[in-house]
Amino acid sequence: MGEERHLRKRSFQLVGHRTSVALEPEFWTVLEAVAARRGQSLAGLVTEIDMARAGSGQPLASALRVFALAESVRAKADQVASPGSE
Repeated sequence: MGEERHLRKRSFQLVGHRTSVALEPEFWTVLEAVAARRGQSLAGLVTEIDMARAGSGQPLASALRVFALAESVRAKADQVASPGSE
């Protein structure tokens, strides 16, 4: 129960129903940055990730964390590949 205090909950409308997801703030920061970079809303990005996991049985929170982690790794690799382009 104490672990839940550091989670930040967000609510979204996904496929016609309201759902809430609780993630650590660091994951929300990455997801917000990806959405902004793509020119879409956070809700749009979450919907995209939700659709991609459809049928996999993977919980939405897990899918969001894995996506954020992959994006962070990709961004870091891009920085290493082109160090002068910050």
